[in-house]
Amino acid sequence: MFRILVAEDDAATSRLFCAILRRAGYDPVCAADGADALEKLDHLQIDLLICDVMMPHMDGFALTKVIRDSGSMLPILMVTAKSLPEDKYQGFLVGTDDYITKPVDREEMLLRIKALLRRARIAYEHKITLGDVTLDYDTYTVRRGYEVQTLPPKEFLLLYKLLAYPERTFTRAQLLDELWGMDSDSDGHTVNVHINRLRSRFFDWPEFEIQTVRGLGYRAVRKDICDAK
Repeated sequence: MFRILVAEDDAATSRLFCAILRRAGYDPVCAADGADALEKLDHLQIDLLICDVMMPHMDGFALTKVIRDSGSMLPILMVTAKSLPEDKYQGFLVGTDDYITKPVDREEMLLRIKALLRRARIAYEHKITLGDVTLDYDTYTVRRGYEVQTLPPKEFLLLYKLLAYPERTFTRAQLLDELWGMDSDSDGHTVNVHINRLRSRFFDWPEFEIQTVRGLGYRAVRKDICDAK
């Protein structure tokens, strides 16, 4: 069971969040402010932090900065009544992973939590598993049963990126900037070539496929999920 720390100074909101989390199968722990949250982080194993921005003694921005300055990669979901872009920018600059504004939609919050925990597990384990397929970041290998393929670095990183965010569309520019670098002389054609190579390698694998989103870019789709719909 994942343990989630809720740093929220409003008692009613804190109780509501904890009740939602408990019903969803999580183990919630409440903190009255940022300082209280830090104390609990020192004594408890926490898997994710939900923190309000406006809190006494230590606000959400300061709390996040302290956590990141300590070297911790704890997933952080910031919750606030503010919806101004500059507030979100500040949150991301200090190290927040995701942002949600009040009034909080229950389903949206749970979906964001699930996504953050999933990405944290992938980052920690350096592996992605899809049915019988396992991508190992440390060895650049893709394994399916007894079959193991060692991919060139760029091909592996491209596939890993797409499968880490299934159903999410990435533009060619996004993939190019992240995997080749903004200063690279490569262009969108380079991404296309690598996508085609990946499709040729895994065209008959039933676990996933890489789809073209016309006019936008590419996304990876888990076939087992699609077939179940």
